[in-house]
Amino acid sequence: MVDYTMKVQEELHFWKRKMTKRSGIISRTSKKAQMKVNGLIPEKFHQVMTESIKNMVKATLVGSTITTKKRQSTVLSLYERDELFKEKLSSFRKTAVIEGAGTGAGGIMLGLVDFPLLLSIKMKFLFEAAAVYGFDTNEYEERLFILHVFQLAFSSEETRRETLSIIENWEEEKLLIADMDWRDFQQEYRDYIDLVKMFQLIPGFGAIVGAFANYNLLDQLGEAAMNSYRLRLMQRTSDTEKT
Repeated sequence: MVDYTMKVQEELHFWKRKMTKRSGIISRTSKKAQMKVNGLIPEKFHQVMTESIKNMVKATLVGSTITTKKRQSTVLSLYERDELFKEKLSSFRKTAVIEGAGTGAGGIMLGLVDFPLLLSIKMKFLFEAAAVYGFDTNEYEERLFILHVFQLAFSSEETRRETLSIIENWEEEKLLIADMDWRDFQQEYRDYIDLVKMFQLIPGFGAIVGAFANYNLLDQLGEAAMNSYRLRLMQRTSDTEKT
């Protein structure tokens, strides 16, 4: 098990480097273009979108809290938790693929339905992930942590680095964070997925794009979730050993 812990530490090292490396020129150019477009959109629209996504996410959080099983036994090893997590990810990824293909096949109308459905799948998955790694989602701070994991997975270079720093220092940061910056949260998420999901609105072709996009989006979320919770468990073990 010592060997597995060392393996995880190495994987965390490379993952953190991946999260903090500079984005490619295409990503940076795309982000600049999106910022210009967002600047042209009336402020009222941004306010409506912020409130809509805030309410949508909060409703999903409440629902996920009710339907998520209690956290897993504390006697599970990190290896066992990782394996259980991978099973959960595989299951949710299949659900997301089916949802993406189904809504993508329907063109614009069903494609618009994809946004709240996929958001619900992602949030439910994060609640299950928290339970697997032994964290209680009935606690407000854990639901707040889930939102930061979500933002880490779907954000621009600068926000990704800031969010990773918060996650790495969660025990201190959670005392300073009362709530999410919902304007930033919704804008980062929309900017991140807009280009990919736009092609899902094309009838017929959209089914292929929807399935492929949802598969990859769940993969990204899975990577962020697994390593974020690994970080917390490793830090907890380190703090225990020090005392």
